[in-house]
Amino acid sequence: MSDSSPVRADAVVLDVWCELQCPDCRTALDDVRALRARYGDRLDVRLRHFPLERHQHAFAAAQAVEEALAQGDGWPYVEAVLARVDELGRTGEPLLVEVARELGLDAEEFDTALIDGRHILIVDADQAEGKAIGVTGTPTYVIGGERLDGGKSQEGLRARIEEIADRLLGEQEG
Repeated sequence: MSDSSPVRADAVVLDVWCELQCPDCRTALDDVRALRARYGDRLDVRLRHFPLERHQHAFAAAQAVEEALAQGDGWPYVEAVLARVDELGRTGEPLLVEVARELGLDAEEFDTALIDGRHILIVDADQAEGKAIGVTGTPTYVIGGERLDGGKSQEGLRARIEEIADRLLGEQEG
């Protein structure tokens, strides 16, 4: 999922392999916000789905993100659900629909999308690509062809991402 705002063709791409039932992804959200603030449209932050089997509602949450994106509010939805990771673990899909309603999205359409599975192929493709490049957990970042594994060891990752982004942007300018 890429932000709904227009992205510059020369933007550096940062793929963030994430799942919405992951407490470490909630923690990583602060780094993602800081990166988006620092680089603006020069960094295309793309959320990539990697639902983990141990999290019962992660696959449905990934589909819900795609429905939020289809309705024009992808990142706000991601942030709202990540803020309620523990509640998602307890209540599951009803929370996904509730968050949509709270954000003014079409909650009935969310419910229908979760039932009819219209976004399953996107989630499956992301997960397959993640496995192919060695993603084993979340969050994992990929920038400039380099994979950086997050999770409990978030420390120093934002600085490393900034270092790579600065280098790539410098190469484009030079």
